Amino acid sequence: MVREDLRNIAIIAHVDHGKTTLVDEMLRQGGIYRENQATTERVMDSGDLERERGITILAKNTAVHYNGVKINIVDTPGHADFGGEVERILKMVNGVLLLVDAAEGPMPQTRFVLERALQLNHRVIVVINKIDKPDARIKEVEDEILELFMELNANDEQLDSPMVFCSGRAGTASLDPDVPGTDLRPLFDKILEYMPAPEGDENGELQMLVSSIDYNDYVGRIGIGRIERGVIRQNQDIMISNYHTPGEQRRSKIVSIYQIDGLTRVPVESAKVGDIICFSGAEGINIGDTVTSLTCVEPLEFVKVSEPTMEMTFSVNKSPFAGKEGKFVTSRHLRERLYKELLKDVSLRVSDGDTTESFKVAGRGEMHLSILIETMRREGYEMACSTPKVLFHEIDGKKCEPIERVIIDCPDIYNGAVMEKLGSRKGELVTMEPRGTSRTRLEYLVPTRCLFGYRSEFMTDTHGEGIINTIFDSYQPYKGDVTTRFTGSLVASEAGESTSYGIFNAQDRGQMFIGAQCPVYEGMIVGSNPKQGDIAVNVCKKKHLTAIRSAGADEALRLVTPKIMSLEEAIEYIADDELIEVTPKSLRLRKRILNTELRLKEEAKLKKKERARLRAEAGVITATNRIAAQIQQKTQLEARVCVPGHMLRGGSPSAYDRILATQFGVYAAQLIKEEHYGMTVAKVGGTITANPLAEIAGKTKFVTPDDQLVATARNLGISFGD
Repeated sequence: MVREDLRNIAIIAHVDHGKTTLVDEMLRQGGIYRENQATTERVMDSGDLERERGITILAKNTAVHYNGVKINIVDTPGHADFGGEVERILKMVNGVLLLVDAAEGPMPQTRFVLERALQLNHRVIVVINKIDKPDARIKEVEDEILELFMELNANDEQLDSPMVFCSGRAGTASLDPDVPGTDLRPLFDKILEYMPAPEGDENGELQMLVSSIDYNDYVGRIGIGRIERGVIRQNQDIMISNYHTPGEQRRSKIVSIYQIDGLTRVPVESAKVGDIICFSGAEGINIGDTVTSLTCVEPLEFVKVSEPTMEMTFSVNKSPFAGKEGKFVTSRHLRERLYKELLKDVSLRVSDGDTTESFKVAGRGEMHLSILIETMRREGYEMACSTPKVLFHEIDGKKCEPIERVIIDCPDIYNGAVMEKLGSRKGELVTMEPRGTSRTRLEYLVPTRCLFGYRSEFMTDTHGEGIINTIFDSYQPYKGDVTTRFTGSLVASEAGESTSYGIFNAQDRGQMFIGAQCPVYEGMIVGSNPKQGDIAVNVCKKKHLTAIRSAGADEALRLVTPKIMSLEEAIEYIADDELIEVTPKSLRLRKRILNTELRLKEEAKLKKKERARLRAEAGVITATNRIAAQIQQKTQLEARVCVPGHMLRGGSPSAYDRILATQFGVYAAQLIKEEHYGMTVAKVGGTITANPLAEIAGKTKFVTPDDQLVATARNLGISFGD
């Protein structure tokens, strides 16, 4: 059976290439809205975070009707950190629209999503969008797209993919870049003409792969997927299985079925092969599960989603302000919420941490994890988050780390600063191409860990005119240690409320993160120090009353505007010994060890261990150890290093002991040179002497009973057997 009345497509692209805007226009021209109906821009970005940040985070389904054909459209995220959403959604469609910006051309995420679509043998319609931009370079972009297809080993049919030239904002499309379009009809016509219609056995046994999960407080989990075979009906008994866990099957029941029409879910009694549906009632349904009939259980293989590249530790907030602003503050709350997130985010990994109150959360990037933190924060959760760490893999016995492909577009005058910074961060320049008359595109391969904290530096170095995009490239052998943070922190030394006087005295030390009248606790980070190393400051210090002026005379104090960090900036800023305190109302930076004295002691220990480690790795050893090694090599005798000063009296040697030991050592070395063996060295009457060992060893020294040593010993309670 071929469903000529249906098409299932996904829109894939790099971030900000216009996917959601184009979907808006397709909905308008597809007759979803009434003529007088008020509409909003980016209607598919329904989440608060999506609308605030201007990005698509979750893939969403919609549908339009054109010439009697229903076109199911899936709008996918463009940011690399949410690539897992794209990977699983592609199993639900038969073809894709690949959007490419007419000015920027193919970008890192363009390569990633196209590669996934080609691997599934999907048909591709290339949509060159934003052709009305002043800096559009349509012909060049066409060539770049063709080169990308060839690099990804596309077959002949894929290489002949049609191209449509659009302006998503204007709602126009054309098959010829030189002929302006008037509406999106050419795009709709090309979808009906080129995209394959779903086909399958309508009379066969039910088979449907669950590609997405939604949740509703009233009905619980809602499964979303495409019917591969047969018909599904309301109140039908089903079997749930999973390709990767054969033998595990459980019986369930379909309660409600919905089909997506425009922006609404329409309840239906049944659906058939090719339809994308939502269903409820199946408890415990997960992404990747297969819904089948009771008599024919044949699970479908689910796409393997790329593994996470970095992780953070989420733990219970233990700061002095813990529990004052959050609703969910316990480890049980954190556990339930994090494991609930796994139901709909296939790119996320959650495991228990080193303590019962911490959890390791691994994701695809900083944006991926920061969105999760912000979502939980808005739901009322309170927690402490550590600095992100990359996940290393061992490949062929070698320690390997994730490498990011970094694409930078910036004015020529800033190229030097960018190249210097990325060079110091182990960056490897791949290509360098001019863009227009005054801009350059740089392509680098940089270790993921070396990019922590770089985005803010990049925006400063390029005066906000640069564009940076990253995507995971591969795992490569470890590139070695590198310093990515060159600043320290200003740490509060006392608890209380910050004062204008205290802030004024501290702001000369660096950039402040807080203003006056802000609650502060000991160990809280209140600013950054431009030099390496932390500085303890008292921002709660008050101006005391004097004979000249009152304590409240602060009119002359000029405070610098503090830098209020966003969550992403805080994640980039913190070091290994620092945490982010996340509450529904506040973001605070703090030290792991809050007490100043204890923290300084711990820092001293860590510095000592680090110096020892670095010396050991560099092969640096002391002169005495080098001499001992040479002696052992030449004599083939065991040589040990000892401090003679300790052997003289025990305990730590004094200055006199060290001088005396040096004199003994020099005299003993002279005896060895003269081949006088079996001798001991002693100091008698201020003179260093050599004495035969046979005259000293084994001899008994007699003391008379009335000797002062005997009297002293008896007074101490020592018995001599008499």
